[in-house]
Amino acid sequence: MRTEDKFLVTNIRRYLGSDNPKLGEDRLIQQISEFSCPKNPDVEHFLKKNAIEFTKKSQSVTYLVFSLSSMELVGYFTIALKPLTIRGETVSNTVKRKLLRISELDEKSDTYTMSAYLIAQLGKNYTDGRDKEITGKELVELAWTVVEEIQYLGGGIVAFLEAENEEKLLSFYCDNRFSQFDTRQTASDTDESHELVQLLRLL
Repeated sequence: MRTEDKFLVTNIRRYLGSDNPKLGEDRLIQQISEFSCPKNPDVEHFLKKNAIEFTKKSQSVTYLVFSLSSMELVGYFTIALKPLTIRGETVSNTVKRKLLRISELDEKSDTYTMSAYLIAQLGKNYTDGRDKEITGKELVELAWTVVEEIQYLGGGIVAFLEAENEEKLLSFYCDNRFSQFDTRQTASDTDESHELVQLLRLL
């Protein structure tokens, strides 16, 4: 069975501003209150504290994933459009040629700057064992399908994500056709900065 036939992916904008009693912001808050991700508290915090506001401001858009067999919330992902600069030394000549089509090249610094699709959040719901209803690979596939739909409507060829520098996690993304191209230091007023690995996948 195709991944798309096992799950329902819902843009949370369907809830926001709806007069339908089965939708609406209160119903959305109820849905996401059932989400738990002890393995990555940041993923849970974003969904419960930031996802709605960020979507309202068009900073990003969050998608809820429901299992069609149980109709339970099993995961979510968030997509945003971001400026991205890639250093030429970090990618192959084949990738460089593709980037030239949609980026601004600074020949002095050998950097390519463009708009890219960021898979900003990706997480499974561990409440009552619902994480067992979806694999990480399936969740990435569903997010990628949405990125492809957006790309079909608006163009672009670059998608990327950022992950903690953990071997198992990086191996997972590489298995799902993402390639490491750089690292970035996080900037925060409250938390100590740390390094994130940036991974690229071309549409």
